[in-house]
Amino acid sequence: MTLTVFGEIEQFVAEDLYPHRYIITITLAIAFAAAVYAAYRLGLHEVAWRHKLATSIAAAVFLAVSIPAGDYFLSPLWERSFLEEDSPLAMAMTDEMPGAVPEMSDPQPRPTPTPSLGVIAPTPVPMPPFEPRVTLEGEFQGADDFHFGEGTALLIETAPGEYALRFEEFSVQNGPDLFVYLSPNPDGFDDDAINLGGLKATDGAFNYDVPPGTDVSQFKSAVVWCRQFSVLFAWATLGPQSG
Repeated sequence: MTLTVFGEIEQFVAEDLYPHRYIITITLAIAFAAAVYAAYRLGLHEVAWRHKLATSIAAAVFLAVSIPAGDYFLSPLWERSFLEEDSPLAMAMTDEMPGAVPEMSDPQPRPTPTPSLGVIAPTPVPMPPFEPRVTLEGEFQGADDFHFGEGTALLIETAPGEYALRFEEFSVQNGPDLFVYLSPNPDGFDDDAINLGGLKATDGAFNYDVPPGTDVSQFKSAVVWCRQFSVLFAWATLGPQSG
């Protein structure tokens, strides 16, 4: 329940206060200056000086609580990280470069039986090798002005019936406890979404393996979700490739 309240406060700040941040900042600065001046005029600084022990204890408690809390809640907002992983599509092209040794399904030669006179044996047609392909894609968008998000989400079939979710040219607002999901909701998180793992980086290009046996046709978006506070940061609605 407490974490839900924190999430609601965070959403209120992001959606209702952040768009007016400049006016609010100036107003708070003026209010703080006025409060300091009023405290000085009332002689509160002299009271604090006369009760040094109580003032020191109160200051120590305030710092002991505010510094760790501020580091946990606020530091992710300006911390950034970068990761660049190879695309499954690029790795497939590398495997097909000249000089690569092709895989032999049956390395032992078998003698070809001689057909009966007048009968032509059919020539077996080799199956083309599987090539990874993009099945769905979408563009990221942030949940609001504060929770920005951009880049491309690609759902790639890496082998028959096996998939990976790839982020390209990706960037998102950082935050605590961020995870990546595939969601059946085209507009963001859903209770039936599947967790693919923690967000690897705030910027770059990287991959997530989709659990084997997943029916990817049931999922309509890729989501960056704050699991601890239940806050949506960014999502990309997935659909067929355009063009």
